[in-house]
Parts: sequence; C-alpha cells; structure tokens
Amino acid sequence: MADSNEMTINLVVLGRTQTGKSTTGNSLLGSSDFEGHCSPSSVTTRCSLGRSCRISRIIRRNGCELALRVQVLDTPSYPHSDLSKEQVRDTVRSALAHHFGEEGLHLALLVLRADLPLCPDEGDHTIQFIQELLGPTWKDFTAVVLTHVDKTEEAGFSEEEYLHSASSTLSSLLSSVQHKYIFLDNQKSITKEERAIILKKLLNFIRQNNYQVLPLKHSKE
Repeated sequence: MADSNEMTINLVVLGRTQTGKSTTGNSLLGSSDFEGHCSPSSVTTRCSLGRSCRISRIIRRNGCELALRVQVLDTPSYPHSDLSKEQVRDTVRSALAHHFGEEGLHLALLVLRADLPLCPDEGDHTIQFIQELLGPTWKDFTAVVLTHVDKTEEAGFSEEEYLHSASSTLSSLLSSVQHKYIFLDNQKSITKEERAIILKKLLNFIRQNNYQVLPLKHSKE
C-alpha cells in the first residue's frame, strides 16, 4: 500500500516461449514496457519490472474507493532456447526477491496459448517449475491467462465451449488453481474498459485469497 487510499498489486508472468507473456504484461500495465514479437528463439532473457500509472475507480475495499497501481515482473520463458531450467529459475527467483521481497507477491500469472493443446508432459514440467519457484502454496497464488483467444473465436468456440472441450491436462490445472483464469486476446490493443474488466477479475482472485501475499524473502538465499 502506498497510502490509505491506494493499493498496489504485484504480479509475475510465467510461461513458454511465444505464449504472449510480455504482451500480457503490457495489457495489464496499459503500456508497452515489455518487448514482445514473433521470433524463432526466446525473446526475453532477463527479468524486467513494469509499473502502471495510478488507476482510479476500479476497486473498493472496506467500503472505500481505492486507486490501484499494478506492478508486473516479466520473465524469461521456460523452457528457454538459450537458458537452462536452473538459470531461468534462479534468475526469476532473484528478481522476485529483489522487486517484491518486502511486499510479497499477489499472483503468478501462468500464460498459456488457448489455440494450442496443453499436453501432459508440458503440464507436468510447467507445474514442477512453478512449484520449485513459488513453493508448496503455489496453487493459492497462481492464475492462468489464456492468450490468442482470437484463434479460438475464429474456430467458433465460446469461452464455455472451449473449457468444455479442453484437454484433461488443462482442466486439471485449472481445477488445481481453483479455476482462477482469464481469457485475453493479446493480438490487439485492449481498451481501458477491457483492461479494467481484466484487472477487476485479478483483484477478485486476490480478494478470494483474503489479500494474502506470498512471502519471498526466503528466496534471497
């Protein structure tokens, strides 16, 4: 909290190469802080922090209207074309402790492409990585962002139909994180109204978790 009339939420985006992590971060911040484009190799090689401007009229707590600030940590993908699992994990762990070590982490956003099936091996490796990074309570502090929704819409799937047809691996993952997920069309710039809707969904996830944060000071070891 910056002051009694303002709330700051700390987020980290995680995921595979070309899922749209950086673009997701930009959408949440309402900026273009993070570089993201189509590439035959992993684009992001180090963590970087982006901060939003003060956002008004988006959250009420204890009967009072609060302004919101959003901080997003963009991270290298895992698997990565140039970095080992250990390098990615240690890089992200160090950045989390550096940027959010005092305040804690509200949510880790696992970015997945909605237009590609989540297969068992990929799901297992992803969950193992997040567990190593966040610890045993990772499920309480993780939400899923499904990107490239334009492709599923072109295929005629509504969000409900998509989830009904999802692979058992994805269904199991969504269930394990208490169905904390959002859909995001990251192939276009979102409007202020669309951004507000997404942020309110994330704030609802945080409220469901009683505004708890994941402590990160132990990550400095």
